[in-house]
Amino acid sequence: MKVVIIGGVAGGATAAARLRRLDEQAEIVILEKGGFVSFANCGLPYYIGGIIPERDDLLLQTPESFYRRFNIDVRVNQEAISIDRATQVVGIRDLASGREYTEPYDKLILAPGAKPNIPNVPGLDSAQVFTLRNIADTDSIRGFVDTTKPHHATIIGGGYIGIEMAESLMHAGVGVSIVQRSNHVINAIDFDMACQVHEHLRDKGVDLRLEAPFGGVREQDDKLYVLLDSGSHGGGDADDGGRRDDGLGGEELATDLVILAVGVHPDSQLAVDAGITVSGAGGIVVDEHMRTSDPNIYAVGDAVVVNDLVTGTPGQIPLAGPANRQGRIAADNICGIPSRYTATQGSAVLKAFDLTIAATGINERRAQAAGIAYDKVYLSPASHAGYYPGSSALSLKLLFSPENGRILGAQGVGLEGVDKRIDVLAVAIRAGMTAADLTELELCYAPPFSSAKDPVNMAGYLIENVLAGRVRQYFWNEVATLPRDGSAQLIDVRSFGEYQQGSIEGFANIPLDELRARLGELDCTKPVYLLCQSALRSYIAARILMQSGFAEVSHLAGGYRLYTMVSEQ
Repeated sequence: MKVVIIGGVAGGATAAARLRRLDEQAEIVILEKGGFVSFANCGLPYYIGGIIPERDDLLLQTPESFYRRFNIDVRVNQEAISIDRATQVVGIRDLASGREYTEPYDKLILAPGAKPNIPNVPGLDSAQVFTLRNIADTDSIRGFVDTTKPHHATIIGGGYIGIEMAESLMHAGVGVSIVQRSNHVINAIDFDMACQVHEHLRDKGVDLRLEAPFGGVREQDDKLYVLLDSGSHGGGDADDGGRRDDGLGGEELATDLVILAVGVHPDSQLAVDAGITVSGAGGIVVDEHMRTSDPNIYAVGDAVVVNDLVTGTPGQIPLAGPANRQGRIAADNICGIPSRYTATQGSAVLKAFDLTIAATGINERRAQAAGIAYDKVYLSPASHAGYYPGSSALSLKLLFSPENGRILGAQGVGLEGVDKRIDVLAVAIRAGMTAADLTELELCYAPPFSSAKDPVNMAGYLIENVLAGRVRQYFWNEVATLPRDGSAQLIDVRSFGEYQQGSIEGFANIPLDELRARLGELDCTKPVYLLCQSALRSYIAARILMQSGFAEVSHLAGGYRLYTMVSEQ
């Protein structure tokens, strides 16, 4: 059997290694358009800024090491230019010599990955504008930074790559602006969870421009001027460069280099040309065995269509973990092992300076788009026992089904302990677990690592209380519409000192520890809206009132902490 694999990195390289472990006699050929077959593309931003000092640390395998260990014929700088499905032959161009030749196959695996999105705006042909996809891009950016010593960089896009590049460049002494079209960074999380990230980025010196459509680049005297829409607002010390005089009312942001990080799309043109079925968005359509519409051709990685685990809808979720699993599954099926790839849930984690941001499952935007009914809870527990030094608050948000409490999605932001909680919740989502199941999880505990009631358990308890009607919630975006005409009672149950430091208009202060003694000051026939710092004390207050004859009692989900974080954006 002869297997040709188009593309290396995660999916293609994994498929090749698995094929060899399953079939020592198979002839395996990898065709890689770039100069490197297997590299840590998730580590590329960190090398650019010197956080990872050695370039070779990014190279996981070379053609020589692949051959020595796996007896695999790896050909770099070889571009697959055609697929003849009738004769099962791949047309190839040697990019070094220009020579064209063909390679027959019995089975073919497509692992072309994804290509950076390039906005349709002027000025992107400048030598000071870069994208980041592979080692060659990395070398170009690192070379520019080392040679020209830029003072400032502008990153277009506030996703994973954009945030990682911001941290890495600032580590190298380069000032950074991030230009983001939407109202928050990191598409996988919701606006309210991203607000803490915004605050942290600005505290670290990043000039963050939200709701700032990118209009292009103008180059003048070795300086670039990034064109921004007039609606942009930031917070930092970047040189804005002045207003434009084109009548559009926007700004020009002066910078030394621009990095485009506005997402990716499937690199599927070869499949399209071969008549293989692709989606409307260009993703290669595969079955659960990673087989395309041609039974002898498989596809894996960022170029394929996958089903969302929670919504069941198809789409592209370009992540390294799924690509590796898909490569293994394709190899299994080629070798007669009926492995299946079920769905992707989008579990991902990001380091943003001192913060960890992680998410799994769906967020509110995706739930609404899919028409899925959901409710949500917020909590801000300590990362480990509060009496042990170094504890800090986590911000967690969970989406769940109001019908049965099944966990639909989770997001976390904090200084430590975020990744392990979201990992546990990722397993819970994969297993179809409910809030009741979360309460029963027996997780590791010692004061330096957690609390006796882990935040995951606490999330389960909180959801159970909501489902059982033991507490009602209102949310940060509903505060402004609360009645302030005397028809309802707005009560802040924080301490007097906390209340004096800042409060929400219309809320009177009755500290929790005084509430039982002051019940006579309240009218049990009127609705009561409670708040505290994190929603723990307001929950206790709600239980007191609900058991004292007050029929309509709600508390602010996420508390004053979340409300102020969002309202200050």
